[in-house]
Amino acid sequence: MKLQKLCYYAQAWSLVWDDMPLFQEDFQAWANGPVCPELFYKTQGKYSVIASDETGGEGDLSEDQRDTVERVLKHYGEHDAQWLSHLTHMEDPWIIARKGIPAGTGCNNIITKESMAIYYGGL
Repeated sequence: MKLQKLCYYAQAWSLVWDDMPLFQEDFQAWANGPVCPELFYKTQGKYSVIASDETGGEGDLSEDQRDTVERVLKHYGEHDAQWLSHLTHMEDPWIIARKGIPAGTGCNNIITKESMAIYYGGL
């Protein structure tokens, strides 16, 4: 769950600072916060993920994108998954995407990149 939230914040801040998405996949407003289904299914059942589990891709990031990821990790990385999940529950992109969905209920509504850019750009 922590990896999901860190990727979510990396995407959000890339939209703000770099004016472009870090990756094209969308996040959905699941009960425990934003989840990228592609990442979820790739890491499902793993309780620990390390950089060497993933092959390739690191050379695909620009210097600005690497800086964004590093800044996100520095700011959010010290917090545990529950804290990050709780934080996302207080922020508009997840709240808006779950409008009308009861707490704890499954949901696959997309958290739009536009809502992320608007909200985090205003912070």
